[in-house]
Amino acid sequence: MKKNSAYSTTNSQTQKLITKDSFTLISSPLQGFTEFRFRNAFHTYFGGIDTFYAPYIRFNNKPEISNKYQRDLELNNNHVPELIPQVMTNDADEFLIAVHYIRSLGYKELNWNLGCPYPMVTKKGMGSGLICDPGKIDHILERVHAETDVIVSMKMRMGYLEPTEILKTFPILEKYPIKNIAIHARIGKQLYKGGVDLESFQKCLDTSKHQLYYNGDITSVASFREMKALFSKINHWMIGRGLIADPFLPSMIRANTEVYPENRWEIFREFHDTLYKEYDEFLQGPTPIKMKMQGFWEYWSQTFPDPQKAFKAIKKASNPRAYQQAVNDNLKSVS
Repeated sequence: MKKNSAYSTTNSQTQKLITKDSFTLISSPLQGFTEFRFRNAFHTYFGGIDTFYAPYIRFNNKPEISNKYQRDLELNNNHVPELIPQVMTNDADEFLIAVHYIRSLGYKELNWNLGCPYPMVTKKGMGSGLICDPGKIDHILERVHAETDVIVSMKMRMGYLEPTEILKTFPILEKYPIKNIAIHARIGKQLYKGGVDLESFQKCLDTSKHQLYYNGDITSVASFREMKALFSKINHWMIGRGLIADPFLPSMIRANTEVYPENRWEIFREFHDTLYKEYDEFLQGPTPIKMKMQGFWEYWSQTFPDPQKAFKAIKKASNPRAYQQAVNDNLKSVS
């Protein structure tokens, strides 16, 4: 089966904004979703992503890399163009443990997550909850750059409580050769609610001397075109939830079209079946696989004509046979 079908294009002025300059599309890491099985299947059936960020390594008060992170970063488990590991910590020693581990595997870059908005993280002064502490950020970066040769990149929100918090970190970050800073244009307290703050992101562009990547609410080709027109200096675009909800999105952005391939749902079915098979072989028992696939369907259902009905059918499935029937019914509704 072909990974992608040919797409048609039109000649509108806004579409030309996509193709006249080169750009990079990046998969934002989502814990519990964008692990190696998803990444490999996505790349096989859809493509369009240049770089994948792995979900963050977290230590949970143990100075070791857990087996699940080791599996996720194992080179033999990954078949994508480029993978960058990520760490979430507010401790320099933990950061250094992660550096030495990923360097032992051959990775040269480690992304530092200062973007996670969830209270269980931010209350511990990690993720976006660390942005308000430039002194600690400075301490960690100083040790990492003094004691290792790793390339550091960062993923941030604009703050936890206020979008100006990130501006106070820029003088600190400019002391170090940070490769890039990917900014999700929300504050942590928002979680994923409300719109992105494009005015505050522009202030980041005007203030920072580092290369910035844009992240936030790229959920369609039209929304990408709008962002590309608004931020013409940005050439690295990170897609998170939009990529899971509509796996065709990156390839459609690349092909400069809003037209899906004719065999859209056939491709999606093969992608789904590959994911289901691999997770079913790994997870033990019907409940874990049901919860895993239900998590994906919470996003996938958004692209169906009746999202609520599609997701409800999956949630009602009480066993693997009922689940497969629900999948069949959902796909029949769009065939």
